Amino acid sequence: MKKYKAGILGATGMVGQRFVTLLENHPWYEIKILAASPRSAGKTYEEAVGDRWGIELPMPETVKSFVMMDAVKDAEFIAAEVDLVFCAVDMEKHEIKALEELYAKLECPVISNNSAHRNTPDVPMIVPEINAEHAQVIPYQRKRLGTKRGFIAVKSNCSLQSYVPALHPLRIFGLSKVLVCTYQAISGAGKTFESWPDMIDNVIPYIGGEEEKSEQEPLKLWGTMENGIIIPAKTPSFTAQCIRVPVSNGHMAAVFAEFDKKPDIKEIIDIWNSYKGRAQELKLPSAPKQFLQYYTENDRPQIKLDRNNENGMAVSIGRLRADAQYDIKFVCLSHNTLRGAAGGAVLMAELLCSEGYI
Repeated sequence: MKKYKAGILGATGMVGQRFVTLLENHPWYEIKILAASPRSAGKTYEEAVGDRWGIELPMPETVKSFVMMDAVKDAEFIAAEVDLVFCAVDMEKHEIKALEELYAKLECPVISNNSAHRNTPDVPMIVPEINAEHAQVIPYQRKRLGTKRGFIAVKSNCSLQSYVPALHPLRIFGLSKVLVCTYQAISGAGKTFESWPDMIDNVIPYIGGEEEKSEQEPLKLWGTMENGIIIPAKTPSFTAQCIRVPVSNGHMAAVFAEFDKKPDIKEIIDIWNSYKGRAQELKLPSAPKQFLQYYTENDRPQIKLDRNNENGMAVSIGRLRADAQYDIKFVCLSHNTLRGAAGGAVLMAELLCSEGYI
């Protein structure tokens, strides 16, 4: 199989680094170009990252000598050299929107980890196991942009990947109300304990913008396509609280849910353990064989033990029980830079390649 040539925009940051490690030996993609800010341009990748390498795996030897490009100034050259770009740039929101549209208009598909276009009505925000059909909005987006190949697709906020997949198959019972508290790793802020010593032995009860995303983005994932745009779902109602905890990788969520028709506990567990989505049907390279994994032990899932399940692409669930105020409560866990960020974006790209959009 001929490999797709990939560019990584924002390659020096935490998520960009994760893209580099995931694409190093990917069966479908090869890294052609690495790009970031003007201060990195002209340096080798190893020089540009310096002592900021934050991934537990070593930097791949194959990319150390790549000469960095400027993601903005070199956009025309980059777009002409690759089949798609993965975007994880650290810029102001309006700058990211403009940059991603620039690449799309240069006929380069953009697979974005950024939040800038998540609320754009004709930009699909896809979790392949949940709403693969939202890719059908891409032809309408291309019509708006005036492109033949170029488009933008985004992945959702990293914390959603822990709890929305667990709630998704339970919507058949009329999911009406959700309360969620997320406990989020420092890598979600692009940090390690070396670069953020204030987080050691500490908890910070605020993550800017996170609660709004946690309450609004699930409704877009569960939305319907009408007249070439995605209309967010009206239910369930969400309320969220998001807390930064002293963990390197892995977002955990405590979830409380109410339904129109209360499901049986055993029935829920059976649904979780047997659930498959489009990614499993297509047997995509990055797809976990078992997407949702339920633990019967009282003290599972645990971040240290379970965040790397299925190469960090599975969602782990536990402690399901009846609740005194809501119908049920449970806890769940996902790896925030794998399933939640770069890994989820690579899986989305695989889906879009398989379905003929790239």
